[in-house]
Amino acid sequence: MKRTLCIRAGLALVLFMLLALPALASGGGDDSDPAASKSASFKAGVTAIKAQDYRKAIEWMTRAIAEAPKDADAYNYLGYAHRKLGDYDNALKFYGRALELDPEHRGAHEYLGEAYLELHQPEEAKKHLAALDKICWLGCEEYRDLKKAVASYERAPK
Repeated sequence: MKRTLCIRAGLALVLFMLLALPALASGGGDDSDPAASKSASFKAGVTAIKAQDYRKAIEWMTRAIAEAPKDADAYNYLGYAHRKLGDYDNALKFYGRALELDPEHRGAHEYLGEAYLELHQPEEAKKHLAALDKICWLGCEEYRDLKKAVASYERAPK
């Protein structure tokens, strides 16, 4: 009887791992668009970023922040747009604000790490890679992307 109970418990654990862990690894199993519940300004900002119209993205994300001042995603995208325009002071400021609001914001850690690589500060980038390693205990795209960027930076001729 004890043996049967152990076998059932083991099978239950295997079943749990097969069903639940892929959902947890993908961020909780919700594959919906994170922008779906956001304001029209936020959505317009994301559209501008996808079109690489970073000046327009800054306008829209600034409006989105006025509408939702604690939206870490909007600050992250605002930092991204500034970085793409070469405005690193504002990029670092807005990424930092995103991380103040959400210390585990994976996108902000990735993009801030990339910004530090562009500023030739690989040790600062590695701090954000280490943070992602802790946040993404089963791995995540942001960790893989920043790890690849750090490795590429280290291989590049100096």
